[in-house]
Amino acid sequence: MSADRNFIVEPDDADIRLDRWFKRHMADVSFNVVSRWARTGVLKLDGKKADPGDRIAAGQTITMPPPEAVPVSTAPGEAPRRPLSQAEIEYAQSLVIHRDKAAIVINKPPGLATQGGTGTTTHVDGLLDALSFGFPNRPKLVHRLDKDTSGVLLLARTARAAAFFSKAFSGRTARKVYWALNIGLPEPDAGEIDAALSKQPGSGGEKMHVDPDAGQNAKTRYRVLDHAANQAAWIEFQPLTGRTHQIRVHATAIGHPIVGDAKYGGKDAFLTGGISRKMHLHARRLIVEHPDGGTLDIAADLPPHMVDSFAMLGFDMELGDVPLDEVRYVDTPEGKAKADAAAAKSRRKARKGERQRGGERRSRGT
Repeated sequence: MSADRNFIVEPDDADIRLDRWFKRHMADVSFNVVSRWARTGVLKLDGKKADPGDRIAAGQTITMPPPEAVPVSTAPGEAPRRPLSQAEIEYAQSLVIHRDKAAIVINKPPGLATQGGTGTTTHVDGLLDALSFGFPNRPKLVHRLDKDTSGVLLLARTARAAAFFSKAFSGRTARKVYWALNIGLPEPDAGEIDAALSKQPGSGGEKMHVDPDAGQNAKTRYRVLDHAANQAAWIEFQPLTGRTHQIRVHATAIGHPIVGDAKYGGKDAFLTGGISRKMHLHARRLIVEHPDGGTLDIAADLPPHMVDSFAMLGFDMELGDVPLDEVRYVDTPEGKAKADAAAAKSRRKARKGERQRGGERRSRGT
């Protein structure tokens, strides 16, 4: 027989009703079920019988019966999720490279989609039930990686953390560093790619292209970390904006497609000599402010096929341990928006002062 479940009330949930806590964290448990548990005495607060209308305090323990082994749905209209097998649970948990009270970070392997879609049945979103680690809710996706891109993927463990991290990503204060193997050797070996992007007509919105006239602003910094003559280069990319397939399109735009990226590089995106034909793009590092203070700075190891390719090309892996170049806050979209707002406010203030001085001169008859 399964044991009762116990959850500690977090500070974010202090002074809300118990039924509200269920709605916030266990939306698949209906109010009727909570009421039934209360009537039969199996719903408890700090070991005492509880009522759905009771207000809860941080640190209290909520006790409830074990879950039933049936598919669950967390939102109206959402398809029921099937219970995960033990093998799926162990696989999902094997991907975790960081875990704290607000965040989980996994090293997503290439070939595993972030979310489901047509013909995609195995994906990170479908494995999240394995990553609750004692929390009442499964974690939430904060951002996504392309199916064939590997590396750091951040998950938020609470609604508050999800909102905090989402703001950091939308405000571009989160810094993402990618490593890639590219065809050829860029000249110069460091710079900034500034090329607006839009969806390519006729591609069903699944392919992007450079569109200087109607595209959205897109910028990517890059620098070569090592290279194999003029055959291939190990490049660090830092996207300053977050457009779909941005790094892949920008790499091709400067004439150096990512190895294995047939979608944007065509037949020219492959090397001979035993180099894998898989995509060679890896989300190496993420630096983002943590909702509890400080900074989350996490790096993910390369997938096996990139390790093998780098070894075959003779790259010196110590060259990857170089300090990141500084990105000034005023250069981020959020910083520029604040600067523009401050400048506009200053102009309004100046115009108001001019009108007031003009009125004073007229009142004096000058």
